[in-house]
Amino acid sequence: MSLHETFGQPLLTFPDAEKSPLSIRAKALVFVDPRSRQLRHELEQLAPRALPVLIRGETGSGKELLARHIHRASDRGGLFVSVNCGAISPTYADAELFGYTAGSYTGSASSRAGWFGSANGGTLYLDEIGDLPLPIQIKLLAALENHEVTRVGAHQPSPVDVRLVAATSIDLAQAVAAGKFHERLFNYLNEGQLELPALRERVGDIESLAEYFLGIYSQRLALPVPLISEAAQRLLEQHSWPGNTRELENVIHFALLVSSGDEILPEHLNLPQGPEPLAAIEQHITHIARSGDASQRQALKQHLQSLAVLL
Repeated sequence: MSLHETFGQPLLTFPDAEKSPLSIRAKALVFVDPRSRQLRHELEQLAPRALPVLIRGETGSGKELLARHIHRASDRGGLFVSVNCGAISPTYADAELFGYTAGSYTGSASSRAGWFGSANGGTLYLDEIGDLPLPIQIKLLAALENHEVTRVGAHQPSPVDVRLVAATSIDLAQAVAAGKFHERLFNYLNEGQLELPALRERVGDIESLAEYFLGIYSQRLALPVPLISEAAQRLLEQHSWPGNTRELENVIHFALLVSSGDEILPEHLNLPQGPEPLAAIEQHITHIARSGDASQRQALKQHLQSLAVLL
């Protein structure tokens, strides 16, 4: 892993990025915005420890990159194994996660270590862990607590040393209350937590990420790298980014393809011209709450109370 100064901003990238099956957006994360810098501090404090980690954040915000950074900063010699829990077959979940012996299934002439065994000595990343079936959650917790797994068809458990980093875009506490997530596994994961803010909550990162995507796509398409105009930058910062970094990547890719000059203009971004109504209201309220004087805050409070009565 290396830390570069790209466009004057710190950029986290991985040296084997081109060999990675990950999308472009999962290979870089900037830490420019104050909230991102705080996140990086928390991450670097947590990474060397052996604790499990739960990363909470919206879809497309870059949770897997944080997990990879944790693994690399932990000095664990094993592999980083990434698993999308939503893609695990309910029928073969045991075998996929914990492995199986030869002859366990029709046509299985050899044994497999499974995702858990493959991460032995390293890190197992479970994306959207809330999608795991409850029976598998119970077995996962047992494997983590006992440091051993029993492959399908095996009579004896095998020792494993795996650090779990999980991610979720939902409130797992609510899933526990609804009986859809195992409470003890939730408590196990709560030992280490990281909250990845949505892109709209770390506006200071948008310019650097946009320039990164612009540079990568320009290189891939053998095109000159255009500049992002001030007006386009303002539009990027005003957008609410419901799709987070994933959406930003697509917007910049599109802008590069449709721009004809040496500058990205607002019309190239295919975004609403000006802040969306709800986003504008939220930004105004936030500004007053943080920097407005007492009279402005009191007026805002009275206005919100009157709205509450009408609703």
